[in-house]
Amino acid sequence: MKEQPYDPADLQSHVESAAANKLGLRFRKMFGGIMGYVEDRPFCSLSNMGIAIKLGEPERGELLDEPDARPLQYSPTDPPSKSYVLVPPLFHSNPGQLRRWLLQSAKFVLGQPSKPTRKK
Repeated sequence: MKEQPYDPADLQSHVESAAANKLGLRFRKMFGGIMGYVEDRPFCSLSNMGIAIKLGEPERGELLDEPDARPLQYSPTDPPSKSYVLVPPLFHSNPGQLRRWLLQSAKFVLGQPSKPTRKK
């Protein structure tokens, strides 16, 4: 298993390759990492921790059953994320496995109700 830190730009290339232009992804730099969006909804976080995807149940539990998958936690003092899961590092270079989970994440976030826009 590759030890941290990961380069978010390298992770972005893995995500783009695995998605194979099927998701219409957009990326934006955030807090030293990169956030991936599908239809303007955040669905993956690319950071020095790895590739974390947003999932609901039961998919979240299914991914956490994979060896080396764990909830996203930026530091030991931060609480673990209840929605983002770090995909196993072996999936970074396995486009088929990564694509499967990216599609699951996109399906989840696109199925969630839109957040209302704030009035200015």
